[in-house]
Amino acid sequence: MKLTANQTPRLTQQQIQTIRLLQFSALELEEYIRDLALENPLVEPDEAAFAPEGPSDDGLSAKLRWLEENDRQNQFYQRIGEEESDPLALASTEGGLEETLVRFIARQLPAFGLDDEQTQTVLFLAACLDRNGYLTTPLEELAQDAGTTAEALKPALDILRSLEPAGVGASDLSQCLLLQLERLAVTGPAAAIVQDHLEALARHRYRAIAAKLGVPLEQVMEAERIIRQLEPRPGAVFQQPEQVPYVIPDIYVEEVDGALIPSIRQGRTPTFHLNGYYRELLDQSDDKEVKDYLSAKLQQANSVLWSIGQREKTILRCAQVIVQFQQGFFLKGPEALLPLRMADVAGAMGVHESTVSRIVREKYLQCDKGIYPLSYFFSRSATEDGKSGMGSTAAHLLLEKLIREEDKAHPLSDQKLADKMKAEGCSLSRRTVAKYRDELHIPDAAGRKENI
Repeated sequence: MKLTANQTPRLTQQQIQTIRLLQFSALELEEYIRDLALENPLVEPDEAAFAPEGPSDDGLSAKLRWLEENDRQNQFYQRIGEEESDPLALASTEGGLEETLVRFIARQLPAFGLDDEQTQTVLFLAACLDRNGYLTTPLEELAQDAGTTAEALKPALDILRSLEPAGVGASDLSQCLLLQLERLAVTGPAAAIVQDHLEALARHRYRAIAAKLGVPLEQVMEAERIIRQLEPRPGAVFQQPEQVPYVIPDIYVEEVDGALIPSIRQGRTPTFHLNGYYRELLDQSDDKEVKDYLSAKLQQANSVLWSIGQREKTILRCAQVIVQFQQGFFLKGPEALLPLRMADVAGAMGVHESTVSRIVREKYLQCDKGIYPLSYFFSRSATEDGKSGMGSTAAHLLLEKLIREEDKAHPLSDQKLADKMKAEGCSLSRRTVAKYRDELHIPDAAGRKENI
């Protein structure tokens, strides 16, 4: 299967790269730069204390030819050396390089003979997968972000869905299982059940399924055996949920002369500079092969630097809008959080809502009140009708405060709590108060009563 390059409007490699880097966390960006440095001699990560010594001219052309021939996979070979024949064994490796779903997908692409733009398109879609390996964002939204059409992305999606682990790139559970059955060449009742009767199968309604499909009960039972052997979450094997993530703040907010000023944490955003030795070699070498190779690498490095710059500008703009909407939080604390939707921020930025979703993914903001994920500042209205000026986060905090301050011998009923919250400017029904209380894992009045 091959991707075609005649789709219009054309999705440029620069666009794909910029969007891909935008959704990276700081740690993911650092890992990306380190990987890039392994296959691009001009990339020098900024955190390096000393620049490596440049090789002598003897044999330089041969080394660069070897790098070029092994370019796509060289980054993996240099990091892990000799690996086991089953690359999935790396998913739980302790220490060293840990396999990720995107990296695992990238390892399979050289076999398709794609050009750089086509490869980047597949990797762009791979970077949009959720933790389960599903592509839940509609292709139309992804295309809008990239300035292209859904039709232009479909060939890349077909490639992605043909890769291992089987089922990756599916939009939901049903499609994920169906892709695996197709890989196994399984048809009949199993495929029909996966498409239309998964819920009934989960409830063990075998006879009802058999009647609807017009097949014997034994075939339904056999189909269930096959389906239960499939993997419902093909991306889960690449997750390490027991690990505690190290948080690197992307934005710092401080008050200057009464104004809240967000800024990029200088020196904390992973980036790199161009290796001076190889830049000089590019200018001075008479070897055409060396010049062509280094010219391509220089163009790649400059392109990534530009995308990193765009990433910083976009994250900063998003933070500025969030601070503008949520000034009360930075002045008073979480209890002053207002309702805020990603659509509101997207409208203020002039971008699509899915772009804001990518911006806030695993990005963090530091202020005098602590470190918060950017997603923390998005809160639905406290009331179901959406008319409350208080966000649900603030409403939860207010409810918790009222219960904490109540007379423990005479705890407040849900209705009395609703009355007190209304007096504080948050008009909620008794039912909503009970719902919020349950979400806070706080017992009802009878359960909170203390005999004093």
